[in-house]
Amino acid sequence: MKTLLNVCLIFGMGLAISSCEAPSVPQLSAEDVIIDEGNGTHVLDFYVYLTEAAPREVSIDYTTSAVSADEGSDFEAAQGTLIIPKGESVGVIPITILGDEDSEDTESLWVSFSNPINVTTPIPYAQITLTNDDGAPPIDNTGYTSPSSYSGLTLVWEEEFDGTSIDGATWNFETGASGWGNNESQYYRAGNKNAELDQGFLRITAKEETYLGAPYTSARMTTQGKESFKYGRIDIRAKVPYGQGIWPALWMLGDNFSTDGWPTCGEIDIMELIGGEGYNDRTVYGTAHWSNNGSHAEYSGNTSLPNGEKFNDEFHVFSIVWNSSSIKWYRDNMLYHSMNIGNLSAFHQKFFFILNIAVEGNWPGPVGPSTQFPQYMLVDYIRVFQ
Repeated sequence: MKTLLNVCLIFGMGLAISSCEAPSVPQLSAEDVIIDEGNGTHVLDFYVYLTEAAPREVSIDYTTSAVSADEGSDFEAAQGTLIIPKGESVGVIPITILGDEDSEDTESLWVSFSNPINVTTPIPYAQITLTNDDGAPPIDNTGYTSPSSYSGLTLVWEEEFDGTSIDGATWNFETGASGWGNNESQYYRAGNKNAELDQGFLRITAKEETYLGAPYTSARMTTQGKESFKYGRIDIRAKVPYGQGIWPALWMLGDNFSTDGWPTCGEIDIMELIGGEGYNDRTVYGTAHWSNNGSHAEYSGNTSLPNGEKFNDEFHVFSIVWNSSSIKWYRDNMLYHSMNIGNLSAFHQKFFFILNIAVEGNWPGPVGPSTQFPQYMLVDYIRVFQ
């Protein structure tokens, strides 16, 4: 039987040995695309690339799939086989986008690749994001609403977010990309860059955008030095974001934070949601943090929605009832966690509010491939009763 070398020699000594080597196999890649949805039907030329000109004809199957965009109303389903001829390095997949004039959230779909021939696909999908270009989407106000009064209690402070701009007499913006003690990845921006009043709600937005070296932006608002409270019932009605690596929080720190630091000042987390591996978008946490003879101590509980639901589906009310003996956590007026604080001095002082969306960090971990941006946290109101 002739060996490969014998075959090469038959064609003559003048041929380079490399002419008998197997052709290289290029890699296929496709960049994520962000486009305006548009007001009518149009075709997006979705480009895919090879790392080198194809030494042989390349073929690969493709198919579209819905993520948050809807097949049939936002895009037409597409599937087929893409052929890239020998010597070429670029292919085009036509994707039909169904634009409209309706205000709606930013949406996305995937283009997935399979059955590669003469090519490899290290990342077998790419994302198309359709940004809303029809004005602010209407806010769906469905969900639980708490009472405006409670027997034996008086409403002492409320923030209804009904104005045209965030009240600087009440709220501060903390800024920067320091990791915030948790190795977070966002840059918190001030002003209306990532926080605004919208249709009677506060909207905090986490965006995937590079700003001063950080890969994401968000907002972190506090009432430090302006509004703080000791004891009472606190109700916060909110719709929270979701997705792996997303970390929204409604929480409080003691007024002595700037002088005594954390955890000595105490921390009360009214609501945290952790979107990440090992966590889910249907569970929220209520936690207290304090200093135990110089060491960090914490006590946490959680509550979950039924399978198939997530807290982003509608508004919920996250509450604490706090007095000299205990802190109790509620979701939609359902008690799910309680803590005795009688001997914990950190929780017998005034606390101020913090509202924010963190991205990544020690607890949620990295953003996942299915996490969509932008992400929003909508806050309807904060009410304090004593």
